[in-house]
Amino acid sequence: MSRGTNQKFKFTYLMRVMLEKTDDEHALTMSQIMDELEKYDVTAERKSIYADFADMTEKFGVEIIKEQIGRETYYHVGAREFELAEVKLLIDAIQSSKFITQTKSRELISKIKGFVSEHQAGQLQRQVYINDRVKAMNESVYYNVDDIHTAINENKKIRFKYYKWDIDKKLVARNNGEWFVVSPWALTWDDENYYMIAYDSWDGKIKHYRVDKMMRLSVTDEKREGKNLFKDFDMATYSKATFGMYNGIKKKVKIHFANYMCGVFLDRFGKDITFHKLDADHRELNVDVNISPQFFGWVFSLGNNVKVVGPEEVVKKMKKEAKSFLDNMK
Repeated sequence: MSRGTNQKFKFTYLMRVMLEKTDDEHALTMSQIMDELEKYDVTAERKSIYADFADMTEKFGVEIIKEQIGRETYYHVGAREFELAEVKLLIDAIQSSKFITQTKSRELISKIKGFVSEHQAGQLQRQVYINDRVKAMNESVYYNVDDIHTAINENKKIRFKYYKWDIDKKLVARNNGEWFVVSPWALTWDDENYYMIAYDSWDGKIKHYRVDKMMRLSVTDEKREGKNLFKDFDMATYSKATFGMYNGIKKKVKIHFANYMCGVFLDRFGKDITFHKLDADHRELNVDVNISPQFFGWVFSLGNNVKVVGPEEVVKKMKKEAKSFLDNMK
């Protein structure tokens, strides 16, 4: 048997063949494997392939399973680093994320498909679609995330231009184009958008910023500030209390609701909240919330069986918001 010109890459090509061409439902005979290697101008004897299979399993964690079907012996990859169900989950997360642009979504999905065989990738292709929902238009979000992580790890401030949409569907700079200089401390995902949590020394308080609205971001040489505020900072609590990442004064509100609505509050605030019995069919909840129109809108959406009953100032503000909404419909 003459040697192929790519013999030194035999192991690499063999692993590629097995990963791309086989899975739990698709296997190759030894003859078929040798035919696939010849496409890469690689020749191999059965004995050497058996040895390579052992190395794949022992040294690289790529399990090669041998199966006898009738008179033929078949070989396929067993456990993979990512199972098909896990890859589908990753693809679903990418598709549903608003902060990932359509272009980047397609690129990421194409790369992720490399974790499974070409047969399984065919199943994913039928599943993959990028719908018409709102997706981010700022490709720099990926580099922003990387730079923010760098700044956090190096204990440095960042500066950037912060943008918003205008009526002509154009991004325009906030604060007349002035630079924002803040101390980044964390990144969080809320309502399918990426936010940076930072300390603004100018205002002396914690703020958050949509990462996809940040442009021309760079890491400065200045050391971060706000360490004391973030010493006991609880991101989960911050996210639960902040509706749609809109700031507001934090208040402990008292909410009455019908028992069957309990799941709504558990989903929103977590299992650590306490329900107090009012009667057989109703409960009371006391929880910290950043008071904002977004919070009121959320309560309104829950219907008549949910009522904010305290504190009085919040109740009055909510009634005012409701009246303003109704007056605007006249």
